[in-house]
Amino acid sequence: MFSPLIKELMESLRCLPGVGPKSAQKMALYLLERDSQGADRLACSLRDALDKVGRCGTCRTLTEDSECSICLDQERDQTRLCIVETPADVIAMENAGSFDGRYFVLLGHLSPIDGIGPEELGLDRLEKLVVQASVEEVIIATNSTIEGEATSHYISELLKPLNIELSRLAQGVPIGGELEYVDGNTLALALKGRKKL
Repeated sequence: MFSPLIKELMESLRCLPGVGPKSAQKMALYLLERDSQGADRLACSLRDALDKVGRCGTCRTLTEDSECSICLDQERDQTRLCIVETPADVIAMENAGSFDGRYFVLLGHLSPIDGIGPEELGLDRLEKLVVQASVEEVIIATNSTIEGEATSHYISELLKPLNIELSRLAQGVPIGGELEYVDGNTLALALKGRKKL
C-alpha cells in the first residue's frame, strides 16, 4: 500500500516512546502532506543533534560542550551532589527549582539481567568525583523502582566509607514512578524530606 520510503519513515518514527503503527503513520503522512518544511527542519535538527551532542565530561548529562552549563556554574553548591538515572531526571530536578548543587547521571540503573553492572553506570567515576570535588553530601535520586532501590543501596554502601552525608529522596515520589514524570511540587517536597542513609 505504501511505497518503501514511506514505510521506512513510518518504521523509523516507531523508535519514539509511545509511538505505535497508527501514530507513526499519522505523523509520517502529516509531515509529507502538510508540513514538508517542518519535516526538513526536524531532519536537520536531528542530524545536527546526533553529530554535536555528547556527554558532559563531569556529570555525564547531554551537552554540545565538553562540560555542561550546570557543571560550569560556579554559583552552584559544589559540596552537594545529586545522583540521577537519566538526563531527563536532571531536567526534572532543575524544573523543581529546589536543588542548587551538581549532578551525576548514571545513564541507567543496576540490572544484572540486562548486563548493567557498576562499571556500566560509571560508579568508579562517581567515587573519584566525590573524593576529588570534596563533596560533603550525596543525594541519591534514583527512581522508586526495584532496580532504582537496588542501585541506591549499592551506591550508599560504596560511598559510606568516605564519611560523607548520604541521603535519599523522600517517598513523595510514587513507587514505580520515574522522576521525569513527577510534578515539580512533589519533587521539591521529596527533595526537602530526603532521609539520611
